[in-house]
Amino acid sequence: MVLIGPALALAVTLSACSSPSPTTPTPTASTPVESPTPTASVPAGPVLIPNGTAAQNLPYFDKVNQATIAAKSGAQGRDFIDALVAAGFAKGDMQLTADTTTIGLKANSIQFSVQLGATCLIGQYGADAGGYQSTTSATLATGGCLIGQTRPIDW
Repeated sequence: MVLIGPALALAVTLSACSSPSPTTPTPTASTPVESPTPTASVPAGPVLIPNGTAAQNLPYFDKVNQATIAAKSGAQGRDFIDALVAAGFAKGDMQLTADTTTIGLKANSIQFSVQLGATCLIGQYGADAGGYQSTTSATLATGGCLIGQTRPIDW
């Protein structure tokens, strides 16, 4: 009986050291990760690129002018200039043709421009233009953007 005691003690000790029987893992609920939502400070669509070229700023120029036309289908030169100034373009860099002909009739189209360094944004609006049209160009040798007589932007 002396030998059975130590063997029994050893068996009890070994069973206490054995790993527990495997259990099935309990599933846990995962919390979905939310992606950040856009903030209101992120502008939609084209924006003014300060010190950018005419080609870089043409989409913004068009956006401003098309909004002007949408707000006032009979927009005149001052409407375009005021909207472009409000949108961040410098009035001193602009040129504008007359809203009326030399005999006082409404012009069939007007042209307006913004000079950006050595490049120009040029817009035209009216029946002769087929609505609104725009383009970019290098500045003229005279330093401006429009050919011919322009009117003062003195308001």
